[in-house]
Amino acid sequence: MITEPARSQILDRLPPIPDEKPVLIAGPTASGKSALALLIAEQFGGVIVNSDASQVYDCWRVISARPSAEEEARAPHLLYGHISYDQDYSTGHWLREVKPLLTGGARPIIVGGTGLYISALTEGMADIPPTPSEIRAEADSLTLQTLIAGVDAQTLARIDTQNRARVQRAWEVRKATGRNLSDWQDATPPPDLDVKNTVPIVFDVDKQWLLDRITRRFDLMLDTGALTEVERMRDRYDPSLPAFKAIGVPELMAYIDGAMTLDEARERATISTRQFAKRQRTWFRARMKGWNRVDLSK
Repeated sequence: MITEPARSQILDRLPPIPDEKPVLIAGPTASGKSALALLIAEQFGGVIVNSDASQVYDCWRVISARPSAEEEARAPHLLYGHISYDQDYSTGHWLREVKPLLTGGARPIIVGGTGLYISALTEGMADIPPTPSEIRAEADSLTLQTLIAGVDAQTLARIDTQNRARVQRAWEVRKATGRNLSDWQDATPPPDLDVKNTVPIVFDVDKQWLLDRITRRFDLMLDTGALTEVERMRDRYDPSLPAFKAIGVPELMAYIDGAMTLDEARERATISTRQFAKRQRTWFRARMKGWNRVDLSK
């Protein structure tokens, strides 16, 4: 909850937000993006649109740090918790859902930490055919290093090679289409939303401030029902499904199964979150150089 004095200070740090102009908010996990989106919606009007890959799933409110029911009641929220844990969902699915929200309705305030969603929206997305299930199954069985070995150097230079999902996607595209992902990307059509026609905001916060928030947030998740949420999905747990790769889920599943203590699960989830935030910061700084930078850590 943002206090009134803090609210005024934050508003003073924001760039001008003209009526009806879409707002984009990106930044690392735990940096306060959702709170800022809600503040902007209440102050300037608009509908908050999720661009976080973990927050689309209906089974994860606490563990994915989705806005609470009370927060959702304060302003319209779309594309949160609307996908079943076992339902296919990709950047392409998200982009198709966002397109109708860009015109003819309330101002979209698009917020989240999945940079690939935002880049697809503002830079365009290649029209790559769906991956056949048998190729997906083959890719699931391979190690990360084997997948990397099957991807061309130009594509590898463009993706986070420690992010298995990104590497596997590149491998699958090459296997299924006979073309490198980089070739598909180079033939990308124009974007659906030009950044020049938006208010683009990226969080660039102090590193230690963010690390402290990450630690406190996972403890808060545990205090507010994260373990119960994960236990509820135990019988359906499939580590190959994207829904179950959300940070904190594998760790708490391991605790539930007796493979580690709760303290070990907390530590591993916190470390994973910090590593993820580091990759996000690097990605946003490289790809969003012209965006309005906001630091709420000072």
